[in-house]
Amino acid sequence: MRHTTTGWLIALVISACTPEAHSQATKQDDTKEKTAKPKPAAKDARANIKILATGGTIAGGGEAGGYSYTSGQFEVGDLIKAVPGLDKKAMLSGEQIANIGSQDMNDDVWLKLAKRANELLADPSVDGIVVTHGTDTMEETAYFLDLVIKSRKPVVLVGSMRPATAISADGPANLYNGVAVASDPAARGRGVLVVINDSIHFARNVVKTNTTNVETFASPNRGAAGLVASGSVTWFEQMDKRHTTDSEFNVKTLTALPRVDIIYAHSNMDATLINAAIAAGAKGIVVAGVGDGNMSKSALDALADAAKNKILVVRSTRLGAGMVMRNAEVDDDKLGFVASGELNPGKSRVLAMLALTKTTDPAKVQQMFKQY
Repeated sequence: MRHTTTGWLIALVISACTPEAHSQATKQDDTKEKTAKPKPAAKDARANIKILATGGTIAGGGEAGGYSYTSGQFEVGDLIKAVPGLDKKAMLSGEQIANIGSQDMNDDVWLKLAKRANELLADPSVDGIVVTHGTDTMEETAYFLDLVIKSRKPVVLVGSMRPATAISADGPANLYNGVAVASDPAARGRGVLVVINDSIHFARNVVKTNTTNVETFASPNRGAAGLVASGSVTWFEQMDKRHTTDSEFNVKTLTALPRVDIIYAHSNMDATLINAAIAAGAKGIVVAGVGDGNMSKSALDALADAAKNKILVVRSTRLGAGMVMRNAEVDDDKLGFVASGELNPGKSRVLAMLALTKTTDPAKVQQMFKQY
């Protein structure tokens, strides 16, 4: 029995080594390979970022190498292609909301931009939005969006001080850093942001401070929200004011915004422009006051009459920093005025417009200026 068994094992080994057996084994392996399920493709780790373009200097063009230009000469696809390595930072697609210089920014574009941004942010596949915008009114658009965006996902505004055709154009670097910030998970819940010249600013705080310098944006009263260098992001403190998902303002059904005008205070000021604004249909007036939001007696009297007639009056300051204090130099309680606190005239106008969609009561509006 032992010899028989041994012979069978030897025969089995020999048969397994024959060409016929090897061929059969190879056929079986080939069949397994053909029937094996393909491995699923690796999930793309890049964030899905939508770029909404509105024009501005970042899309401006002119004589090669010079600073003379016309805004809005390039479209969103051109801006994306102009930044080397941008597609490695995120999956990108763009839409052209407008193509204007930001001096021509208006309520219609604001509403269109906000509504489209909210639609995109409601899509689970979208991780954030970058808005390209001119710098002249960027701080106003940013604050408007900060008050009406209904998502915790990042919304980042970027622009440039030099046109795309200038020597050392700053737009590509700002767009690259803006996409990096919008792709950063830590940007969620911080409200709308402005990214320019390697700095990150909260929409509520940021202001333009210089006519032509690339280092023009600052947050005078509170400081920057963070820094970004070559796509590497560092964050500072969170914002303590209400914004985005915590805001009571909603533009989904709005087709227009209440008119609010800004009047600049100066020596020898009279009531002419105040009366003109009211005659033109202004529902609110923001005074860019001298010092702590002050103005001449004739202007003060005219605005007191306006407040009695349900015109919202907000005292701000023409100065670049500081707070307008309530009931300091002006008796706001008696006159029915609102003190702007930290908000400059442009930001005060934005909040006043949205406040008027809710109430004309100055006491309630004053609470909004404290909260937002």
